[in-house]
Amino acid sequence: MHLLDKFSTFYSDLASMKVDKLSEIYSQNVVFADPVGRYEGISAVENYFTKLLKNAKYCEFDIHDKLSTTDGHHVITWTMKYISSRINNGKPVSVDGITWLETQDNKITLHRDYYDLGQMAYEHVPILGYFVKSVKRRIG
Repeated sequence: MHLLDKFSTFYSDLASMKVDKLSEIYSQNVVFADPVGRYEGISAVENYFTKLLKNAKYCEFDIHDKLSTTDGHHVITWTMKYISSRINNGKPVSVDGITWLETQDNKITLHRDYYDLGQMAYEHVPILGYFVKSVKRRIG
């Protein structure tokens, strides 16, 4: 199975992810970055996912497009749908995003997610959500 297919399958149901299987797609020295933080090395990435999934009741990614270059760079567009006990009173949230991957020897060496953290979390926190949405309306 091609690495991007493994990646897509792996993320299709994140809440049931087996954290100990991350090393099947990520290199030992992987760098994983998103708007929440930056994690270097497979152990740090495993710890991040363990904490992240602790509060997730449901999380899946709908993969829309996968674009690849000949030198191991990939762009993946997606929509994440999740339910967390800590966000939006346990109601579903959808977030659109893009992932940049760099690969070597059929493993991911760099994983960089780009998404709107406001859309993911801030807009769904009481009081703070009101202010974030207000700012977006004024700018847009």
